Amino acid sequence: MALFRKRKAGKPGEWYYCLEHGKVEEGPECPGKDRMGPYTSPEEAAHAIDIARERNDEWETDPRWHDRRRQEGD
Repeated sequence: MALFRKRKAGKPGEWYYCLEHGKVEEGPECPGKDRMGPYTSPEEAAHAIDIARERNDEWETDPRWHDRRRQEGD
C-alpha cells in the first residue's frame, strides 16, 4: 500500500494553456511544469502568453522594484 498518492494538479472547470502543445486544456491534462493557469475561461487561457507579457511589462516599469541601489550597481 502506497503512503502517498500521486495527485495531478488542477480540476475540471479550470482552464490552462499548455506550453508544450500550444493549446488550451481543461483540468489536469499535462504536467504542471508545462502549463500556465488556472484561468476562469478557455478564452482567457488562450491569451495566457499575452497576459504574462503584460504582467512582465508592468513589473519592469514598476518603480517599487527598481530603486536607486539597483540603478547605481550596488
